[in-house]
Amino acid sequence: MLKEEINLLIVDDEEFLRMTLIAFLEDEGYMISSVSSGEEALELISKQNFDIGIIDMKLPGINGNTLILQAHDIQPDMKFLIHTGSVNYFVPTNLTEFGITTENILRKPVTDLHTIVKKIDELLSNKNSV
Repeated sequence: MLKEEINLLIVDDEEFLRMTLIAFLEDEGYMISSVSSGEEALELISKQNFDIGIIDMKLPGINGNTLILQAHDIQPDMKFLIHTGSVNYFVPTNLTEFGITTENILRKPVTDLHTIVKKIDELLSNKNSV
């Protein structure tokens, strides 16, 4: 799959971080959509297909874990990267049941944004992961 065919959804309420990710990943050639809340994300996911969601855990309204569970119900083939500033975050059992592991976690701040590209490539090459 070519990068320009990969549709990413960035969900983060921190505008600066969201805009930084958008600019970098667009420069890398990905198609990007972004929103600042889980509710907006679910609305978009119900209308448009995404290959990967890059999801912040602390969001206004529903949190990232709940968003991922509901998004998975809408688009079972969508994969996820967790983008969190919490050093104490662990993947809850209900997310591990469909393949999300600690390998899917990106800790903020990600100082080398190429790490995200590497994680995207890993997710897309592993058909068994979520």
